[in-house]
Amino acid sequence: MRFINMYLIGYFILIVGICLALWQSGVLDSVAPIWIGIGAIVVVGVGIMMAVSSGKPTGTAGTR
Repeated sequence: MRFINMYLIGYFILIVGICLALWQSGVLDSVAPIWIGIGAIVVVGVGIMMAVSSGKPTGTAGTR
């Protein structure tokens, strides 16, 4: 489970860096704020899905 947490932290640091680069270059000035919010929600959802899918299963289902 701790690998999932590290993966999410790294993913969010990457997204923050990309957003700062877009803001500094002026790209975000031409985008409506609602689309920035929608994009942020989608990026967070994708990050959570990727972190969960890359995690190791902890249980042994089906065995007694």
